[in-house]
Amino acid sequence: MVYVDSATIKFGRMKMCHMLADTPAELHAMADTIGVARRWYQARASAPHYDIAQSKRAEAVRAGAVEIDRYALVALMKRIKPTWPRDAKGWL
Repeated sequence: MVYVDSATIKFGRMKMCHMLADTPAELHAMADTIGVARRWYQARASAPHYDIAQSKRAEAVRAGAVEIDRYALVALMKRIKPTWPRDAKGWL
């Protein structure tokens, strides 16, 4: 399952949010589906995710992503973090 949070973090003129998933394959597949470049993948973050623009968030929701609030985001990060593979450079 893929999730998008309700954050509205400013990045230049854009507003961004986070996209997470239960598995790396699901996360990267959704990024490919909605046209998000791999450079937005946060491999060194506290939990694996993409930072995506609000327009891409809407596309992700149309493609099946589940909308979550900040509290659900924190719980999700705690749940998925131990299950994802890591290497010396971060999340795979």
